[in-house]
Amino acid sequence: MSIIEFPERVALDMASYIDASPSPYHACDTSAERLVAGGFTEINELETWTEVPERGFVRRGGSLFAWYFPAELDPATGFRIAGAHTDSPNLRIKPRPDTGAAGFRQLGVEVYGGVLLNSWLDRDLGISGRAFVSDGPHLVERHFKVDRPILRVPQLAIHLDRAIGEKGLKLDKQQHMAPVMAVGDSKEGAFAEFLAQELGIAPGAIKSYDAMVHDLTPSGLLGTEKDMLAAPRLDNLCSSYCALTALIETAAKGPSHPLAVTLFDHEEVGSASRGGADGPLLGDVTERLILARGGDRDSYLRSIQDSICVSADMAHAVHPNYVDRHEPDHHIHLNGGPVIKVNANQRYATEAETEALFQMACERAGVPFQKWVMKTNMACGSTIGPLTAAKHGMRTVDVGCAQLSMHSARELCGVKDPAWMVSALGEMFLMN
Repeated sequence: MSIIEFPERVALDMASYIDASPSPYHACDTSAERLVAGGFTEINELETWTEVPERGFVRRGGSLFAWYFPAELDPATGFRIAGAHTDSPNLRIKPRPDTGAAGFRQLGVEVYGGVLLNSWLDRDLGISGRAFVSDGPHLVERHFKVDRPILRVPQLAIHLDRAIGEKGLKLDKQQHMAPVMAVGDSKEGAFAEFLAQELGIAPGAIKSYDAMVHDLTPSGLLGTEKDMLAAPRLDNLCSSYCALTALIETAAKGPSHPLAVTLFDHEEVGSASRGGADGPLLGDVTERLILARGGDRDSYLRSIQDSICVSADMAHAVHPNYVDRHEPDHHIHLNGGPVIKVNANQRYATEAETEALFQMACERAGVPFQKWVMKTNMACGSTIGPLTAAKHGMRTVDVGCAQLSMHSARELCGVKDPAWMVSALGEMFLMN
């Protein structure tokens, strides 16, 4: 039975995936749980890869690479890859965060990525991330998720900002975004004590952390027809979910090409990291897999030229209150199907061949598709697509599901689009 017959079920399953994944590290944890349930085995990058499982995955920080690669395939056969990213714009807690004023304890935060600052005001916030703690002579990575309201960034009352209606809200990242966590004077070490209590360890055992805040409102259906999904981090956990689901489902069909999903970290801040799309992860793992299958460097280079990567990231649906901000001849809509993103200046990696291939995949899946370009007199954003194409010389197409409120603490997409994207990616995985 086709997945596109149950779009609401898919959307709610995606909502569970997103709610379980407030940080890139939790996104990898959640993805790993689903992969293991689908018959995939995690392996260590530090080990020698003389034999690798047909279905496997590795993690590198907040990034994950999963594959399906049967031993009987020619090691020079090209991969069918779907790439997405695990990070989203948010507020990240500073190394020495304990601050405060006017009788409040606060946390110092750093803005990560292109945050819509106003969307984080007056929300009940939790904390998630990872900590590195000492366990005797060893350093251990521990993930934490505090899903209860412990922080809030209170907005200034309109009585104290009478000009806000005419001049608009103006927020300073340093001065106005520090959340309150308790009433009382600032106390050095208060956050470390809180985090240690959550982890069940002594405060001195915490050596470092990557911590961030998240909105606690659960993802859910929205609208009188329940045809929209409101959720945090749709950009880009929606794409991560779709890619992962398509991989698990398609691997069972015995495709004629090796398959892979790359979930990168740090896309929102440029991708230049060991686990980012501008780093070595994709090349490292694909080459090691090919060598483990009996290939050599020439096999790897031949495989890259035979490969196709679908860079999956979200797309801007036409905003009903700002129609003038969109290219008039390329309007895209929620529940309009996967969006093929094109940019003549290579902000997207789509070229005519890959555009046609993904269009054919949608047609084979029986799902609608849309094509999008940025309005000519406005700057266009970018994705992992151009980095993948330029770094590896791999044919790449940029696609995504349409959404509103991109980079808000809470975003909006169509209920039908995730199921359609899963189906389209599945057909791309099966494409010769």
